Amino acid sequence: MATPTFGTVAPSNPMLTAWVEKIRALAQPDRVFWADGSEAEKEFLLAEAVASGVLTKLNQDKLPGCYYHRSNPNDVARVEQCTFICTPAKDQAGPTNNWATPREMYEKLYALLKGAMAGRTMYVVPYLMGPPGSPLTKVGVEITDSIYVVLNMRIMSRMGKVALDQLGAGDDFNRGVHSVLDCHPDRRFIAHFPQDNAIISVGSGYGGNVLLGKKCLALRIGSYLGREQGWMAEHMLILCVESPTGEKTYVAAAFPSSCGKTNFAMLIPPAAFPGWKITTIGDDIAWMKPGADGKLYAINPEAGYFGVAPGTNRKSNPNAMDTISRDTIYTNVALTPDGGVWWEGHDDPAPVECLDWKGQPWTPASKEKAAHPNSRFTAPMANNPALAAEANDPAGVPLSAIIFGGRRATTMPLIFQSFNWIHGVYLGATMGSEMTAAAAGTLGQVRRDPMAMLPFCGYNMGDYLNHWLGIRRDLTDPPRIFHVNWFRKDAGDKFLWPGFGENFRVLKWVIDRTRGRARASETQIGWMPRYSEFDWTDMDFSREKFAQCMRIDAAEWQRELISQTELFLTLHDRLPKELIFQRELLISRL
Repeated sequence: MATPTFGTVAPSNPMLTAWVEKIRALAQPDRVFWADGSEAEKEFLLAEAVASGVLTKLNQDKLPGCYYHRSNPNDVARVEQCTFICTPAKDQAGPTNNWATPREMYEKLYALLKGAMAGRTMYVVPYLMGPPGSPLTKVGVEITDSIYVVLNMRIMSRMGKVALDQLGAGDDFNRGVHSVLDCHPDRRFIAHFPQDNAIISVGSGYGGNVLLGKKCLALRIGSYLGREQGWMAEHMLILCVESPTGEKTYVAAAFPSSCGKTNFAMLIPPAAFPGWKITTIGDDIAWMKPGADGKLYAINPEAGYFGVAPGTNRKSNPNAMDTISRDTIYTNVALTPDGGVWWEGHDDPAPVECLDWKGQPWTPASKEKAAHPNSRFTAPMANNPALAAEANDPAGVPLSAIIFGGRRATTMPLIFQSFNWIHGVYLGATMGSEMTAAAAGTLGQVRRDPMAMLPFCGYNMGDYLNHWLGIRRDLTDPPRIFHVNWFRKDAGDKFLWPGFGENFRVLKWVIDRTRGRARASETQIGWMPRYSEFDWTDMDFSREKFAQCMRIDAAEWQRELISQTELFLTLHDRLPKELIFQRELLISRL
């Protein structure tokens, strides 16, 4: 590849260049390319990616600036079994993480990286997680041999010169190394070294494993740094609700996978609520820190969306469809003959013929899905027509509410509010979702996923829950904590609540509660809204159906409490006693 002049100039920071030279000497690439984030560089890299077959240029009349990528069929998702937290002592990583000593893992990975980039280009990608100038923003540098990673990191982070400017002559940056190697599952490791602020990922090309600023830095390393530095890295969306009078309220929410997080972040209120508006600050990750005024402030460290394509359509998320209509990289969806893309759940009917995510001919009669269930789009957040003006605010936004929720066919009501912060932490710690038919395990079995962080916490989960409790000491005006469940079903196995845009009616009650405008009834599990507290304009939803959504069944809750025992036993040696007391109080109330 002919290296242009804008890829050859190394920065003057001696600590950065020394580290890059160390990795270059180990991996032995043919050339080194320093990414600067410029438009000229983007066009050059896109052309190189197309010429090498990494990307396919899509129909530019239909999808301007959009490209298509297929990953190795054995490399299509995050791999929790290959993801490690590397700390000197095992209890620092905790029982919910895979653990290895730093020395053992460094030796193993350096052996795999030796000569691994021979014949390849080594890209050096400086990037920011967070808006420039924010006290929470972190500098990262990812070394990679994947042009696909460079182009995705350009979308997902603030990449290039802006990061080097913030780093200056300092040494405080995350050191990330990635190599696809031969993409063999036996040589696939995603290793995090919290004390070193370092990440090494090998053997994968899938975004969640190789875009090191995302889950790796923003959550696993970020959660560890947050505990050390007095802030929190959370798997949460952030949205702004603006009333017709211009009053703004900021909400964060944590949902496990397949619970509609991106859809909620880009919610459009029903027509029955003229003048109300929801704007998106972030759809996946929130970094939160107590402010001098006693409120909890949050930023979105990302600059793009790495979303699941199947099920995304004009009904479920019109803002997302507008966002991905240009300047987007599609991965593992179906490719139509006219240079377009398609997936199950798309607005367009299934094409008569196309190429599936493996590149094989596909028709509606095919037994396999056209798009992989975890196929993705990578799109700039600037494309979002509902992007909040505050998305780039270095100061962040003050949160009035935090919402937890999971996919539960029974037990959990549509909405309820915690009694206080400690009770809210208990709700987040015990939240879970029922497994679907596609998941390993028993259909309907509840998988506990504290704060939706089980795969992403970079240290002992018991210490993580203690950190949540400890943050309260620095808050004089903490966010109110709520729990939602859009997925409760009736006796006929049909969803009771319509979801999608109608979720705004629930969100409006949350906002009114934080503003002291809505009443609630005290129940065994928390504060719950009365039927009359919701605005039912243009919606035919009976009192009886609402009562079904909100029902507290003592027998179901007894099973729920028994089900929580496994998590409590797993974390027993570090579990905060406050959560044990909360469970005992709930038992007594029931």
